[in-house]
Amino acid sequence: MSGTEELEDYDDYRTTDVLVVGSGIAGLAAALGAAREGADVTVATKAARPEGASSWWAQGGIAVSRDDPDQFKEDILTASADTADPQAVDVLVDEANDAVSDVLVDTLGVEFDTSGDDGSGGDAGDFDFGREAAHDEPRILHVDASTGKAIHVPFLNYLDGHDDVTVRDDTAALELVSHEGRIHGALLEHGGEVTPTFAGATVLATGGIGDLYPHSTNPDGSTGDGVAMAALAGADVEDMEYVQFHPTVYPGSDEEGDGPFLVSEAVRGEGAHLLNAEGERFMPDYHADAELAPRDVVARAVQNEREATGEVVLDVSPLDFVGEFPDLVEKCEERGVDWGSGIPVGPAEHFLCGGVDVDTHGRASLDRLYAVGECSRTGVHGANRLASTSLLEGLVWGLRAGEDASEYDPEIVEAPELLDRDPALPENFAGEKFHRLRRVMDEYVGLRRDPDDLGRAQAVLRRLKGEVDAYVRTRTARSLYELRHASVTALLVTRAAAENERSVGTHNLVEEPAKSQAD
Repeated sequence: MSGTEELEDYDDYRTTDVLVVGSGIAGLAAALGAAREGADVTVATKAARPEGASSWWAQGGIAVSRDDPDQFKEDILTASADTADPQAVDVLVDEANDAVSDVLVDTLGVEFDTSGDDGSGGDAGDFDFGREAAHDEPRILHVDASTGKAIHVPFLNYLDGHDDVTVRDDTAALELVSHEGRIHGALLEHGGEVTPTFAGATVLATGGIGDLYPHSTNPDGSTGDGVAMAALAGADVEDMEYVQFHPTVYPGSDEEGDGPFLVSEAVRGEGAHLLNAEGERFMPDYHADAELAPRDVVARAVQNEREATGEVVLDVSPLDFVGEFPDLVEKCEERGVDWGSGIPVGPAEHFLCGGVDVDTHGRASLDRLYAVGECSRTGVHGANRLASTSLLEGLVWGLRAGEDASEYDPEIVEAPELLDRDPALPENFAGEKFHRLRRVMDEYVGLRRDPDDLGRAQAVLRRLKGEVDAYVRTRTARSLYELRHASVTALLVTRAAAENERSVGTHNLVEEPAKSQAD
């Protein structure tokens, strides 16, 4: 595009029955559900495959109901501090076994670990169910500590070979196409060119918001695109204050090759202990379930002990770490971490429990708009997500949304006018604004939140959003729209946190002096 071109007369456009934005397990499940109904499906993903999708990075596994859905439901509700929607939880636990068996085992042939894999002599035909924090019993299917990768790669390969599915890599959704309360697709950018894709139904599956924080387990590019696009189009969003931090993330350093990595909750499920810098095991002092307490409790405890003593390590000596978690051993060795002496860990942003408000079929408040996976608010997680339910929620809601979305035909309507008439942005423009945004979120909207700080954060973020909006009016670039989406989503998180005066789950209010002026 030339610097003065107005993107109002599109020479070309595409149509599809179902447009899925995002290629994690939720988006792929939606594509599969729609394709099974005979719909023509387009999957648009800005990620480089496969590592760019959050699902690829999932370690622990995928929970199933086994033969006790009632106990599974109780565990989900308890972990959520009894804020999860019981109807949504019923859908999840009732469909868990069949969805996993149908898609992951029978269709994709995922080879989950069995009890004979660890040399225990068990029947190799029996799944080796793991246990994680706040689960009453072992019910986690896993493939070492790389379950996401083991699911995601064959899923992508399967859909690549499907006649009714087209996967468009390195393609970002900039804005939804809406008309009279109905969503008709999105403006997609690839290689600097913007093309409308008109769809009978649009499924948002854009993942998390990790780019809003300086430390996150999410892949790069997790800028809250789906939540922001839906909110800007007028869709309802809920529970945005509930941002979960994973308690055990190796923080890494500035040295090359020493990047952060998540240490799966399954490691604690197998018996690892958290120790402070004085060598003391501290979790029994914080919760009766110690290391297997809900994530929000463990994350705050780890942060407290890091601040009080200087360091927290995960002691893996009580288990066969090499035999049970060879992938994590490899990550430690690549970074020179002496896991035998304990793995240094700290909290990092991990999962957004809220998002675009949807029903039990993933339908948003706008006609023909769906949201699934982490960008959606199904009600399953409430104020705190139970471990290893994210892949399951994405699978179950993805299938349901895809099937429901398949019944509509695309309509051609007038698309939004994007302008690109002003000079290109300075090279470091987006980077500097993101640094400012992350500093505000880290200091004011993190694990512990002060009501006065939340007011300060809103003021800073409103100014930032105003600056970005001014540039968006006359420039079209992926980095600028990602920044816009991130600023909108950050404001939604902060506003919801300020409006919720009750500490619950991941939303923890404290009265303390402001740390600094983040602006």
